[in-house]
Amino acid sequence: MRVATELRRLREAADLNARQAAALLGVSPAQITHIESGLAGVSETRLRRLASHYSCTDDEFIDALVMMATDRTRGWWEEYRGLLPTPFLDLSELDHHASFRREVAILFVPGLLQTESYARAVFSSRVPELTPEEIELRVRHRLTRQEMNIPYEVVIHEAALRIRVSDRRDSRAQLSRLVELSEADHITLRAIPFDLDGFSRASSTMTYVGGPLAKLDTVVRDLPHGSSFIDSEAQLKAYGARFRKVEAVSLEPERSRDFIHRLAKEL
Repeated sequence: MRVATELRRLREAADLNARQAAALLGVSPAQITHIESGLAGVSETRLRRLASHYSCTDDEFIDALVMMATDRTRGWWEEYRGLLPTPFLDLSELDHHASFRREVAILFVPGLLQTESYARAVFSSRVPELTPEEIELRVRHRLTRQEMNIPYEVVIHEAALRIRVSDRRDSRAQLSRLVELSEADHITLRAIPFDLDGFSRASSTMTYVGGPLAKLDTVVRDLPHGSSFIDSEAQLKAYGARFRKVEAVSLEPERSRDFIHRLAKEL
C-alpha cells in the first residue's frame, strides 16, 4: 500500500493522469489504477520505468521503493491472515520494515511493552466482545510483535501507568516489567507524572515509525474502527515535532524508571 501511495504521488507530481502513465508503460489504465490502489504488485523493471517517466531522480528513494515492492519475505504474520483483521497484519509488516519507533501512550501501556496478562485484559474489554479464541489470537500476535530490537523511544503518561485494566497483581507485574524493559539497550522509556508542567501542549497518543528513508516514515493512530496510517510529508513533520515536545516535558529515563518503581511499590 505504501509503494502504491508513493507511485501515485510521483505521477501526480509529474502532472500525468492514469491514462497517460499507462501509455508510457504500455499497459491499460486499469492496471495503473490497480497498482496505485495496492490491488496489484509492480515489478522492479516497471517501477523503475515509471519513476523515470515521472522524472524522479532520487535514486535512494527509488531503490527503497524497489526493496519494498519486491520483498517476497513470508513474514511470521502471514499465519494470521484470515484469522485477524488486516490492520494487525499491516502493523506487523510495518514493524518488519521499521528502522526505529517512537511512541506516546496516554491511557494504556503500549502493546510492545505489555505483559501477557495485561494484553489479555485489554482485549477482553473490547466492545463488541471478542470470543475466547479471538482474544487468544490477538494476545499471541501481540507477544510475537514484541520480539524486535530496533531503537524504541516511548513516553508513557502516569494515567496509563495507574489505570488497572485487570487487578492489582497484574498491574504490579506490568509496572515491574516496564522497569525491567527500561534497562534494555534499544529502549528509551520516559514517564510523564500528573504534576509535570507543560504536557497539555502536545497531549495525544501516537506511534511514529521510521522507514528505510525519512520520506517513508509512517505515523499510526488508533481509532475506534481500527488503525489509521499517516504518511504525508506535512503530517509526518508535525507528528515528529509533537513527539519531541512530549519528550521535552517528560522525565529523564533514570528518573522515569524510579518513578515507575515507586508506583509499583504503592500497589
